[in-house]
Amino acid sequence: MDESIIVHDAIARRVWAPQGIRPICIVTGSHQRTVLFGALSLDGRQLFRQYACFNEDSCLAFIKKIHRKFRRLYLFLDRARQHYRSARVRAYLRKSRATLRARWFPVGCPEFNVIEECWRQMDNDLLASRYYPSFPDLKASIAGYIRTRRFSLDMRKYLLTSRGC
Repeated sequence: MDESIIVHDAIARRVWAPQGIRPICIVTGSHQRTVLFGALSLDGRQLFRQYACFNEDSCLAFIKKIHRKFRRLYLFLDRARQHYRSARVRAYLRKSRATLRARWFPVGCPEFNVIEECWRQMDNDLLASRYYPSFPDLKASIAGYIRTRRFSLDMRKYLLTSRGC
């Protein structure tokens, strides 16, 4: 499980422009944001949801959705404050210990989390060098992408890697 905060603005990666002419990047100047939560299972099932903010309430709501969908699971989490230090999240994890086991990624090792690769692919496919005129357009585009995109990633490769952490 992981989360990503997406801000309504343009991200210019690479653009073609005549030599000596500075390229123009249209930005919204908006600070509106949406939070995307995601989870993948070993058998390829996935669950993504958008929330308005990233706090312990949205985190707990998503963990409950994961628990309902996958029933018995090991949930790999990073140590974000909203799930590592939240009393309500930890209480839910303790209460559901028979069917839900939380495992924490080491601090500063996002390369162990397979969802980070999903965010990278989404960023490249959907957000890089694209302009969305309104925030609802951005949210609808994200919703369509995560509804139709199937990430075929080998989770074992991410969990069993040892790149310096």
